[in-house]
Amino acid sequence: MLFSNVVGQQPAKDGLLTMWRNNLLPHALLINGHEGTGGLPLALALAQFIFCENKTEKDSCGHCASCSKVTRLEHADLHFSFPSIVPRSGVKAMSRHYIGEFKEFVKQSPYGTTYDWLQHIEAENKQGNLTAEECREIIDTLNLKSYEGGRKILIMWRPEYLGKEGNILLKLIEEPPADTLLIFVAENSEDILQTIRSRTQEIKLAPISPADIALALTTRSLADPKRAAQAANMAQGSYTEALRLIRETDNDLYPEASRLLKAILGNGTEIAKFAEDWSKNGREQQKNLLNYIIQLIEQAIRYRYTQNDAIPLAEQEIKFVKYFAGFPISVNGLSELVTTLSNTIYYIERNAHSRTQLHALGIRMQCLLKNKPLHPALK
Repeated sequence: MLFSNVVGQQPAKDGLLTMWRNNLLPHALLINGHEGTGGLPLALALAQFIFCENKTEKDSCGHCASCSKVTRLEHADLHFSFPSIVPRSGVKAMSRHYIGEFKEFVKQSPYGTTYDWLQHIEAENKQGNLTAEECREIIDTLNLKSYEGGRKILIMWRPEYLGKEGNILLKLIEEPPADTLLIFVAENSEDILQTIRSRTQEIKLAPISPADIALALTTRSLADPKRAAQAANMAQGSYTEALRLIRETDNDLYPEASRLLKAILGNGTEIAKFAEDWSKNGREQQKNLLNYIIQLIEQAIRYRYTQNDAIPLAEQEIKFVKYFAGFPISVNGLSELVTTLSNTIYYIERNAHSRTQLHALGIRMQCLLKNKPLHPALK
């Protein structure tokens, strides 16, 4: 993994590289960022940079023998620890039982979630765990000599899954063997033992900007610019969520959002037809459309009070936003529209009858936009 392949997170990359150049890289790092912000890819990029034989000022070369080994996740001095489950009765949960599956998972989905990982190993309802036995094995492994005569790196993905057993690692974190780097990759540092957190240098990852997400989607040929921009603006800073949206959104969402608005401003027949048509789509597709409309309305609220700011959307969407911003409805009314859409998403997620929910949504939105009282049955 090259630093250039990590989506966004330039401040974090620059900070790590600066520490490296100044010989200030600590022996225990905690990379902390919400799901989809790239903690694991960043840890892999740092490991590859450290092992690289021909590194530049800003990245690893990507071609030397060491880079190739890290890319394949086969470098002998790069070790992994991650939540695992009991493989069979009488055997403790240990990363080594699933290391092959983990490497396959990371190669396929470096931005994958813990839930995705546990599904990958068919954990079903079993809870992933990092056990005391795992901690002791980490200590034994890192106290061995380096296989290739250089540094040793451990990447622990999701240290939140360490219980009090994590205290077993405290001496290792405080005084690791020479040339050993520990990288903990977390999504919520508050769930990590304070005794571990206090012994690490934390690198906080910010939500990824829509521009960086859209650029990654287009340059990797995952979406055309319009769909990439829509997914990026809906992803709330998560590249993982953007990938999900691209997978589950078949077409450009704007025409259907525009169609719903025209139906709302028209008559009940058009609303009923919209609800009938969209009830035939999958629930994820329905939720994606409603989330997209929420994003447009939120942009309209921003534009109403910051008209000098550029709207990071396509031309058609900008017209939609400006129209909504100028619509004779209060900010409270726009906020209520967002609440109505969010509630509909909530009910659809819980398997409510989608045609009924979409029809009721259209009527509620029509009443709000036309300043008509809601029928008691719709409240």
